[in-house]
Amino acid sequence: MALYVYAITADDHPLDLDGLSGVGSEPAPVRPVVSGPLCAVVSDVSEAIRPKRRDLSIHNEVQEHLMRGGPVLPLQFGYTAPDESTVEQVLQKDAEGFLANLERLGGCAEYHVRASQDEEVLLRQILSEDDEARALNERMRSGDIDPQLPLSLGELIARQVQVRQDALASGLIEALVPFAREHTVRRASEPDFLNFSLLVPDDRREAFLTAEGNLAREIGDGVEFRLNGPLPPYSFVE
Repeated sequence: MALYVYAITADDHPLDLDGLSGVGSEPAPVRPVVSGPLCAVVSDVSEAIRPKRRDLSIHNEVQEHLMRGGPVLPLQFGYTAPDESTVEQVLQKDAEGFLANLERLGGCAEYHVRASQDEEVLLRQILSEDDEARALNERMRSGDIDPQLPLSLGELIARQVQVRQDALASGLIEALVPFAREHTVRRASEPDFLNFSLLVPDDRREAFLTAEGNLAREIGDGVEFRLNGPLPPYSFVE
């Protein structure tokens, strides 16, 4: 029977898997597969696992449960192995790297930060603060029929949006990175202008959350600041 694999831990992790059931239409108990100094946390599955809400939730619950007991290397949703022997071989082959990762990630959790900005608020700011944009806008409002006006104003506003959001993103990253052991910045997709993750040690967590809360209150009108965590350190598993 195939195995669904949730995470890798050290063999001295307390696990405490009693009562945990896994993914699939016929959930099997979550159990360990031990090989040398490592342990894979798995459950038996008899079907292809698809990203349904229930299974996604269980996947996350198992990983979060394991995180409370010690460092884990979380696997992305959907990873399966044909049998225990295959899992054991992988643990043996890459034992040195897995152990190094577990040590590096010990005592840390991932926090994911996103930020977006209300377009109307930003547009009003640009028209209020940028002399050239304000002049072009006033010409259009006064009835100037120059066909280049809308294009010129649109291009100017687009440049201003990029400059302002890049500066804001850089400031937010600079303010939060000191609380993290590592961080990674991803390309943001609309409507977000910021998308990054931080690996925050437990002893800096309270200070980090305080700083994040202060930023969220002080960041300014029209900016939505979203924090998700603590999470398994997906972004930092090498």
